[in-house]
Amino acid sequence: MTPLTAGSIARNVRARRHPGYREVVTAETPDDDVSTARAAATEVVLVTGASSGIGRASAIEFAKRGASLVLVSRSATALAGAAAECRQAGAAAVECVPADVLDADALQAAVARATGTFGRLDVVVHAATVMAYGRIEDLDPAVFQRVVDTAVQGTFHLFQAVVPVFRSQRRGSLVVVSSLLASITTPTMAAYVTAKWGQLGLIRTLQQELRELPDVHVSAVAPGGVATPIYSQAATILGNSAHPPPPVYTPERVARAVVDRVADPRRLKQSGFANPLIIAGFRLFPPVYDLLVGPLLKLFSMGRDPVPPTTGNVFAPVPEKEATQGPHRGI
Repeated sequence: MTPLTAGSIARNVRARRHPGYREVVTAETPDDDVSTARAAATEVVLVTGASSGIGRASAIEFAKRGASLVLVSRSATALAGAAAECRQAGAAAVECVPADVLDADALQAAVARATGTFGRLDVVVHAATVMAYGRIEDLDPAVFQRVVDTAVQGTFHLFQAVVPVFRSQRRGSLVVVSSLLASITTPTMAAYVTAKWGQLGLIRTLQQELRELPDVHVSAVAPGGVATPIYSQAATILGNSAHPPPPVYTPERVARAVVDRVADPRRLKQSGFANPLIIAGFRLFPPVYDLLVGPLLKLFSMGRDPVPPTTGNVFAPVPEKEATQGPHRGI
């Protein structure tokens, strides 16, 4: 591989622009930030779901390493706040790309922004997701479809945009934020469970398809309860609030597990000390698991305060609720 220098990166920017690519230096990225990033040839990281929760925390963790970042999320307003935090944390440069993962062309453009601006793409973190609560018989089919599509089709679109770049480079790390609910089921969360089981199927398939490329790595990190805003952003028809089940991790703790996967790839890394025990109960003792899961979910993950039916952020972002940390405490 040709060594990366300031000159070679500049030549790549001139020669390899995407056909639909416009000006790469935006209001979000000052000229001197881009120049610094090119000269230093820093780690180039694209993060989806970067405006909130684990995605935002992961972007900040990479910023602390001096990475050059491309942040992707549906909310331009929330992305601007995330970008400011990343710069403050030490990012070499930050590009913001407002996009929905269900828009395949927009994801292609986001990847083109990364390679066009910085000359390559080293790491992709996929954290975009939405969630819904409700019994199967009561769920709005449109809500169910959107939750599943965001995880399954969104992941598929991202893989189609990223894998050709990594294959061409013959190197790269892709880390997907999965969930404990990709390995178990729980009542009133059918949409999210279906979404995450389907997403993990795509992840495992891609891991198998890329075995001939030893320097291209695909990892999944599966947290349990995390103190992010996703619970207050979720669609619900249950009539009450929801919160993360214990043990609750901070988004920063999960983000560190995400960053660690670059140096230490894993097919599926559980990020929650109780996760293996819960999975074992689900697989080995299904009658006992089924007896306990509903009452325990109601006791530890459902609030008593009334909440009217809402579609949350399933169909559109709710910028005022987007942040790294939600209202709950984590360890």
